[in-house]
Amino acid sequence: MNRLDFAPYRRSMVGFDRLFDLLEKQAQGAEDKYPPFNIERRGDDAYRITLAVAGFKPNEIDITAQQNLLTVQGRKAEDTQSGQFLHVGIAQRAFERRFELADYVRVDGANLEDGLLVIDLVREVPEAMKPKKIAIGGQPALSVVESDASDKAA
Repeated sequence: MNRLDFAPYRRSMVGFDRLFDLLEKQAQGAEDKYPPFNIERRGDDAYRITLAVAGFKPNEIDITAQQNLLTVQGRKAEDTQSGQFLHVGIAQRAFERRFELADYVRVDGANLEDGLLVIDLVREVPEAMKPKKIAIGGQPALSVVESDASDKAA
């Protein structure tokens, strides 16, 4: 039995239902492994997804970004091959790959080159959501100022 039980966490953590649902869904497995992909962190707020989509043209791939969901679909155009294949080892079947995105993550761009589809993502947290100092009792908030050794010498 490899089922994860998040019940103790669900009782004490408010607002994390979506995260627990995603973890339980991933634990069930049975997801198609085609096409293979990499997810790379390129900085504090930058990510890159690379999918191996050999044989697909840009007009045969559809990338859709919705709130917290990125969907990549590939549909091969019906080609009439002039020859008879003795072996077909390059997968050319249709696919759909879904990626759950965190809040404030958006697609920055996509590029198809050398059989690799590269999708760049960035996280942009709105100013209203960034941490800020709160004044206590109407007193102005003190800003944190870093001092270096040259200030102490003066």
